[in-house]
Amino acid sequence: QVQLVESGGGLVQAGGSLRLSCVASGCTFSTYVMGWFRQAPGKEREFVAGITRTATYTKSADSVKGRFTISRDNAANTVYLQMNSLKPEDTAVYYCAADPGWVVSTSSRSYDSWGQGTQVTVSS
Repeated sequence: QVQLVESGGGLVQAGGSLRLSCVASGCTFSTYVMGWFRQAPGKEREFVAGITRTATYTKSADSVKGRFTISRDNAANTVYLQMNSLKPEDTAVYYCAADPGWVVSTSSRSYDSWGQGTQVTVSS
């Protein structure tokens, strides 16, 4: 079973930055597409960013383009989400997810394994 553990969430002011990390175990990390999703209270889980196995391609939601950057370090079994210029609407629980496929999907249904989530709260 793939285990994913997120960290790095917290409370920040609007305009601030935060870096989330997700460490994977129980899998060959380099064979997984990795994604970040978020879920705010009362809303469905939504795609934030994804990255292919060797980081040859990344995809981000329009709402975070230019502000968030996804990256991965396969040697460290870790995927990151660098979040800059944070806005109150970014407030959500952020989840790391793994997909044993080849392409970055924006659908949560494509991802087989999920982390426990880490809370990000952005104050105005």
